[in-house]
Amino acid sequence: MHIVWFLLIGLFAGFLAGVLTRGSGFGIVGNLIVGVLGAILGGFLFRLVGLASENLLGSLITATVGAIVLLFLLSFVGPRKPAK
Repeated sequence: MHIVWFLLIGLFAGFLAGVLTRGSGFGIVGNLIVGVLGAILGGFLFRLVGLASENLLGSLITATVGAIVLLFLLSFVGPRKPAK
């Protein structure tokens, strides 16, 4: 059951990160992948500074912050828009 919660939190975190970074979402599967990878990245980053999530809201915040960082990093390797 833990993996189901992890995936649901990752899906919602990916959705929130897409909304907070002005809507460049990747669809439901892409958001799930970004959210799950963001949850892993967020957990790693939060542990580096000595923070840990203890409940559902903390896990969602951690995953969302990680997904936003991941989207920011992906913006550097994604296709560039041509200059006008």
